[in-house]
Amino acid sequence: MAASMCDVFSFCVGVAGRARVAVEVRFVSSAKGKGLFATQPIQKGETIFIERPLVAAQFLWNALYRYRACDHCLRALEKAEENAQRLTGKPGQVLPHPELCTVRKDLHQNCPHCQVTYCSTECLLAAAEQYHRVLCPGPSQDDPLHPLNKLQEAWRSVHYPPETASIMLMARMVATVKQAKDKDRWIRLFSQFCNKTANEEEEIVHKLLGDKFKGQLELLRRLFTEALYEEALSQWFTPDGFRSLFALVGTNGQGIGTSSLSQWVHACDALELKPQDREQLDAFIDQLYKDIETATGEFLNCEGSGLFVLQSCCNHSCVPNAETSFPENNFLLHVTALEDIKPGEEICISYLDCCQRERSRHSRHKILRG
Repeated sequence: MAASMCDVFSFCVGVAGRARVAVEVRFVSSAKGKGLFATQPIQKGETIFIERPLVAAQFLWNALYRYRACDHCLRALEKAEENAQRLTGKPGQVLPHPELCTVRKDLHQNCPHCQVTYCSTECLLAAAEQYHRVLCPGPSQDDPLHPLNKLQEAWRSVHYPPETASIMLMARMVATVKQAKDKDRWIRLFSQFCNKTANEEEEIVHKLLGDKFKGQLELLRRLFTEALYEEALSQWFTPDGFRSLFALVGTNGQGIGTSSLSQWVHACDALELKPQDREQLDAFIDQLYKDIETATGEFLNCEGSGLFVLQSCCNHSCVPNAETSFPENNFLLHVTALEDIKPGEEICISYLDCCQRERSRHSRHKILRG
């Protein structure tokens, strides 16, 4: 059963007045499925809509390598200077204008049971209300025999960086339904996402897991079932259903990237400085790019993925007229027009998500400056 548009838009922050939602979902064709179309004129540079994901999760390798992010909204938790020190491998690295860093460590909260960190009390409560009560391992956070830890370790063993999906996104989908008072509503929302044929699903899973994907998928399914089985979602735990769920996340998951250092650089760009001071600051930031690339390579951001109802309806194009970004340093997705868009025109985005674009060696300046 399809979710109502009221359900869909209740998750889109744009309807709260922060950005107008000048779009509608239409069926395009059996090959392309749904598409997103403008209902009003949209000007180049305009934010078309802002959307909150149904669920989101940080990539497991990204978290293991100490990219510290809020466990709910993925907001970067390190101070910009700490971020720079870790990424450059220079403990003494000092940033000018430290007052421009937006990270508020005084607001950070830990789950009292498992100690995972949130950027605020609001995120701690939101996670607990939606899915964390089911997923919280309590004092078994570091126990390798806990069912969720076994599942995560199995995932890391079959899916190496650069990461494009996370088993924990699927886990949060199940946990959300488990905790929900209205389970059917959440099941309808998740059913909105693009589905594939069995052959297409197999191809997607093969791409995510590699040549031994069938054995790996069965191992993950068994561990997933042991950790999270839910009767209302029994079809997701069968071999075919789990493959379909896996393919759904692989097809529709939108990469999310956050960075306190990026926020600091944007704030530096906005400073009104004398020409000599501007030149000096720009030279410092350029050298910082080079030091980070030498020490860390392409991975600058806290990275994860999320399921966005409206964004998932956007088809991809080699010549997109819109792009996705996360300028608020959390999981709120902004879709911005790259050119003027007329009413009735389809809104298309790049084949590469923002994380993939920003990893490119040729867009080093885009990584921090956007």
